[in-house]
Amino acid sequence: METIGFIGTGVMGASIVKHLLKAGYSVNVYNRTKSKTDELLKEGAIWQDTPKDVTNKSDVIFSMVGYPKDVEEIYYGENGVFSGKVDGKIVIDMTTSTPSLAKKIEETALELGAESLDAPVSGGDLGAKNGTLTTMVGGKKEVYDKVEPILNVFSSKVNLQGKAGSGQHTKMANQIMIAGTMTGMTELLVYAKSAGLDLAKVLDTVGGGSAANWSLANYAPRILKEDFTPGFFAKHFLKDLNIALEEAEKMSIELPATKEARNLYQALVDQGFENDGTQALIKLWWDI
Repeated sequence: METIGFIGTGVMGASIVKHLLKAGYSVNVYNRTKSKTDELLKEGAIWQDTPKDVTNKSDVIFSMVGYPKDVEEIYYGENGVFSGKVDGKIVIDMTTSTPSLAKKIEETALELGAESLDAPVSGGDLGAKNGTLTTMVGGKKEVYDKVEPILNVFSSKVNLQGKAGSGQHTKMANQIMIAGTMTGMTELLVYAKSAGLDLAKVLDTVGGGSAANWSLANYAPRILKEDFTPGFFAKHFLKDLNIALEEAEKMSIELPATKEARNLYQALVDQGFENDGTQALIKLWWDI
């Protein structure tokens, strides 16, 4: 059984590591804030001081951090992944990042005798906790085949989308869809409340019809409880929408609805709610 390395144990990463430990894998972990690994260390994960150390002591190295600049740092920075003994190993970046960075990582990995996949996920904190994430993979099929059993430990659906960067492009398509469902859900609640309706009844009714969707089922009830704990940070969703719009511009396509969703999340972040979950979009309308 391969030894796993995992860099980035935030909301999603910590749950993924727990699944890997329960499946019997030995897992080396690194996080910028060590205290966020305390629970994992109690459950058997092994702390390493740098991404380089994780790489040296692991066969398959996962990373899941916040922004493309963070990915650059942990792979190319001092004591980064690529400064370690990476020859013969597989690196898998699960961060929602740019397709171009995924391609760059693959090129560097190949130069150093390693292999690489980009594998962003969808499903939020609940998907990570339940081991039911959807994982979108870009890279070579022969590399994917080697690690598919590991990906299945924490995923209910895993698909190879194509060459390096394809996982990231698929995640952008996913986020474009989520932008629509989140703004639609928010405006549904604003409208229903203004009309004097019982919001719980509205959600129960609408959720049983053609408007049913994951965001409505999972995030609308949190809003009614005024629970804005991040299953996915608003600031990270804003980052994703900006990447999607940048990629769309490169392909000379217009995404006006996605652009408006981006503007709304930018306004939310500008008001200081960047560390709330994406469901906090309702705060642009409701004083809660």
